[in-house]
Amino acid sequence: MRDSSTIMRERQRTIRRELDRRGISLKAVSFDSGIPYSTLCSYFPGNERGTEEKQPAELPIGAFYALQGAIPDDLLNLLLKDGYAIVRVPVGIDYDDVSSGCREYLDAKERAHHPESEEGREIGPTEKAELGAKVVRLRA
Repeated sequence: MRDSSTIMRERQRTIRRELDRRGISLKAVSFDSGIPYSTLCSYFPGNERGTEEKQPAELPIGAFYALQGAIPDDLLNLLLKDGYAIVRVPVGIDYDDVSSGCREYLDAKERAHHPESEEGREIGPTEKAELGAKVVRLRA
């Protein structure tokens, strides 16, 4: 099994390739994060033509903290263990609306599991569509 530092270095290289592909410059990341450009280059080295690929420096937790908001969350997620993700906490939550949406979902799910529903105890296609729409509303 590969050690965690090898895995992290590969992920840091992947982040750099994806930043380049998306047109996000390390200078912009430096400006947004406050991390000096040369330091970012050590965390996310490029593979310039004619040069040997450099090993990324170990990324400290303070740098990871500073990179939040400067690098897209889906890329920072690569630095987390599988199954974990950065999730932004919504602002301006209407808790009554969330409660109502949860109750609507639970009511629809109970109806879908009723023996006399579309597919009996199993959830049928129409019921899946209805439940999916309620889940989307809750997530939004």
